[in-house]
Amino acid sequence: MTETVEVAAGIHLVHGSDTNWVMVTEGSAVTLVDSGYPRDRAQLLRALAEIGRWPEDVAAVLLTHAHSDHLGSAEFLHRTYGTPVLAHAREVPHARREFLHQVSLGRVLANAWRPGVLPWAVRALRAGGKSETPVSKPRSLPGEAGPLDLPGRPVPVATPGHTDGHCAFFLPQAGVLVTGDALMTAHPTAPRRGPQLLPAMFDTDRAMALESLSALERLDADVLLPGHGPVHRGSAREAVATARERA
Repeated sequence: MTETVEVAAGIHLVHGSDTNWVMVTEGSAVTLVDSGYPRDRAQLLRALAEIGRWPEDVAAVLLTHAHSDHLGSAEFLHRTYGTPVLAHAREVPHARREFLHQVSLGRVLANAWRPGVLPWAVRALRAGGKSETPVSKPRSLPGEAGPLDLPGRPVPVATPGHTDGHCAFFLPQAGVLVTGDALMTAHPTAPRRGPQLLPAMFDTDRAMALESLSALERLDADVLLPGHGPVHRGSAREAVATARERA
């Protein structure tokens, strides 16, 4: 079951199958940040309907990164409705599946002794976590800094580490920061709740993931929407400090 939470006017955080996506509305148009697991599609369409929108209203899908639990319905929207799918330039080949930077089955099994890992892995498989859903024609985000011409005027914030081209999105007018997996607040494999990094087995480059937190702490945001876990209300700087202490 999904849960949709309106965190600010026109900005909704949706909790899907152990993962989140964000819907930002402006008039009838929607910016969709991530799209859940492949088998979250019915939940995604239902979440759009809950806020009175249709899939053809999605102006673009912005990918924080190209893991299967975040790009699940991106190709469906592109193929069916012509929706553009955008990602950081370094993430574009990952979205096309020219390579795969995702936790391996072997690494999951090596961490199976950790509480929550096996139940999470079973749910991930059921949600389509091993399904191949590459994006056929992902577009690169503009190279220049500044807001995108999309609902909410999101500003891309490069945060590599979880993947090489991971990107957060800042909504400055609302003080909202979509952190993706650069910073999360809960995960079935994590022992605590609150601002933190994902367990290290999920990161491509852990040192880089820690370094990228500095890009988030500089932002004037007081609402954080993570890729996993509930909304966090509090300054980005304080959230990053907490995440560093727990890393």
